[in-house]
Amino acid sequence: MVHRKASWSARTVAAGRDAIEGRSRGISAFLPFAGPAVVASIAYMDPGNFATNIEAGARFGYALLWVVLLANLTAMLFQGLSAKVGIVTGRSLAQHCGERFPRPLVYAMWGASEVAAMATDLAEFLGASLGLSLLTGLPLMTCLVITGALTFALLSVQSRGFRPMEFMIGFFVFVIGACYIVELFIAPPQWRALAGGLFVPTLPDARAVTLAVGIIGATVMPHAIYLHSNLTQGRMPTANAAEVRRVLRWSNREVMIALGFAGLVNMAMVSMAAAVFNASGHGDVAEIETAYRTLTPLLGGAAAFVFMLSLLASGFSSSVVGTMAGQAIMQDFVRFRIPIGVRRLVTMAPAFVVVSLGVTVTDALVMSQVVLSLVLPVPMIALVYVAANKEIMGAFANSRTVTLLASFAALVVLSLNALLLCLVAGVEIPGLGG
Repeated sequence: MVHRKASWSARTVAAGRDAIEGRSRGISAFLPFAGPAVVASIAYMDPGNFATNIEAGARFGYALLWVVLLANLTAMLFQGLSAKVGIVTGRSLAQHCGERFPRPLVYAMWGASEVAAMATDLAEFLGASLGLSLLTGLPLMTCLVITGALTFALLSVQSRGFRPMEFMIGFFVFVIGACYIVELFIAPPQWRALAGGLFVPTLPDARAVTLAVGIIGATVMPHAIYLHSNLTQGRMPTANAAEVRRVLRWSNREVMIALGFAGLVNMAMVSMAAAVFNASGHGDVAEIETAYRTLTPLLGGAAAFVFMLSLLASGFSSSVVGTMAGQAIMQDFVRFRIPIGVRRLVTMAPAFVVVSLGVTVTDALVMSQVVLSLVLPVPMIALVYVAANKEIMGAFANSRTVTLLASFAALVVLSLNALLLCLVAGVEIPGLGG
């Protein structure tokens, strides 16, 4: 049994070598390299996205779609660079940081990354539990326990090699995408308004700024940036620079496809909320529970069921990926590893605290995404530095143009974070109401 499971991943490596050496072409050459970006992409469709996207669409219609587009393009750039670091150097981004930065800075970065990982897990764990509770009618606390047990079971797939985990996450991605294709047929968007929201940047008020930062935090994920380089390091062995270039080409294609798909799903979430809630005068729908209950009288039980099914698939899969990322971050930054079951128990604890305190689940989800956005510049800046460093990357170091583009993206995130902090501190910003 173990031999068969191990051979599944081994066969993928063998097929990849055939592609690298020119013995296979087309889709058969691409498939062995598909997987890491698919796993990373689930972080871009987690329950935090549901919370921010639903409120954005319900409250502001299509106005914040440009933020989703900007965040997705940024995600493509940084996930591609993270994958590149792992492929070229055979080491992850966190390992490079741990080896090259001063120890106090390394521990500070690790601490910030752990905060981000826990905020991520809070969103994912709560989202899956909420979906299960709404579908079954069971108390949310009971569903937290059930979700925890199911997540433990899903994590056991990781011991069977990288390929079974990639296929499992790929299945969940397919379910989420299929659900939103169905939703778009049930509630088609206003295409002209959608195009305007995509290409005309607006921030109507202070709440829009908070949501914009939350959308970025929910879309460009700190743990996904770290994880991608961990997934690609040593996954497909290469013998020379020419082979590395071939692997990078396939990796970039996978990033474009997987992250492009995730971006379309996010746009579909906002568009569905705009078409259903904003257009019908339900702009106050700001919670996943309310969205579920409002969908039933507006569109019928089938639409509400499909919505919850996508939330369940998102919550379970992203919770598994979040736990994997947290483990990778710890061992790569500080060379310390704890049993993954213990880590899962620790990261589950905040969700139980939130529920026991009576905090609104969607409020917790949105604020967790804001926390992620505040932590996000740490891996972004580190990745820009590592990917542009010729001592680390050699001939594959980023060009000046790519470095400037990535630096500009990091600056945009920093600027939005600074704007949010000003609003929280009570600073009046011209043009932004309360």
